[in-house]
Amino acid sequence: MPSANDVRRGQVIKYNGAPHLILETAHRTPGNLRAFVQIKMRNLIYGKSSDQRFSSSDSMDVLMTERKSLEFSYQDRDIFAFMDPETYDTIELSAELVGDAKNYLTPNGVVEVLYVDEKPLTIELPPSVVLEVTESAEGIKGDTASNVQKPATMETGMVVQVPLFIKEGEKLQISTTDGSYMGRAKE
Repeated sequence: MPSANDVRRGQVIKYNGAPHLILETAHRTPGNLRAFVQIKMRNLIYGKSSDQRFSSSDSMDVLMTERKSLEFSYQDRDIFAFMDPETYDTIELSAELVGDAKNYLTPNGVVEVLYVDEKPLTIELPPSVVLEVTESAEGIKGDTASNVQKPATMETGMVVQVPLFIKEGEKLQISTTDGSYMGRAKE
């Protein structure tokens, strides 16, 4: 088993009986104390992040992981169906596993799915996605105060604050980290 010194960002370890994704590692050697490794990690079951200290010689249980690019196909109630573009297999994921990523899923949209021990655990979205505006109120002529925004409903049902000049049917670039408007999509 590798020691705490050997684990790197992106690996998944078993800690307190649950898989944790390592976000950051830092080796620290304070003046008159023993060296330790500070690890920032996220619990893949509950989504909670934490910082933990480990002795440099502590052994870690590193789990086998695999990342697959899957294309979103369709949603049927609480089941989201994805297709593996290499094997054309359909993989069904629960709404609980998909979580808030459902607001950014469009047909044929590609996502990264992290598998731990051949079991899907998390979905990683691209930094931004292109979504179409399905419903938006008209901006009032002359209402041009700086940075005035209005709500717009996107094709996935998510509501985003957008500038007044955005109309229904336009395709917009939306950030997947905070759900904010980034600009019109470049065609």
